[in-house]
Amino acid sequence: MASKKTKTKPKPTAPKPGKSSKKKKDTGPSIKVISENRRARHKYQILESIECGLVLTGSEVKSLREGSISLNEAYVRSQKGALWLIGADIAHFKQASIFNHETKRERKLLLHKKEFEKYSDKALTKGLTLVPLKCYFNHRGVVKLVIGVGRGKKVHDKREALKASDSKRQIDRQMKANLR
Repeated sequence: MASKKTKTKPKPTAPKPGKSSKKKKDTGPSIKVISENRRARHKYQILESIECGLVLTGSEVKSLREGSISLNEAYVRSQKGALWLIGADIAHFKQASIFNHETKRERKLLLHKKEFEKYSDKALTKGLTLVPLKCYFNHRGVVKLVIGVGRGKKVHDKREALKASDSKRQIDRQMKANLR
């Protein structure tokens, strides 16, 4: 005679002491901003932006981890069938000794072919410029650069922007004072 086996449900076990049964909430992708080009937003009206990768050497990446890059005088140009970051200053990495990099060399930007065609055409359009806006490490630890298509602001445009930000700041102060 065959005996019938009954399936029993496993008993829930209590969490081990010292360990929480709750899972940590993922706060989303975390990025570490290395440098931001605030002057570009003052000089140019940014029409659109795109994230791209950079071709770097080892000493450049280590220098970026220390946060030593300047995007203030940098710009992007289309040459040799690719977009290139020109004028960005990545400082020497002290421990690299003789294997260090050139500080102001041209660095190739990594884009998909369709993106390259789109943005290289915009770079050639009269009145538009490609400017680097922000450099950061993404959640995987890869260096990324955000470039923007910008149209140069006139002097009166800059003044209007400053007036608008001043008036907004004053309104916020008044609202805060009235709430007290």
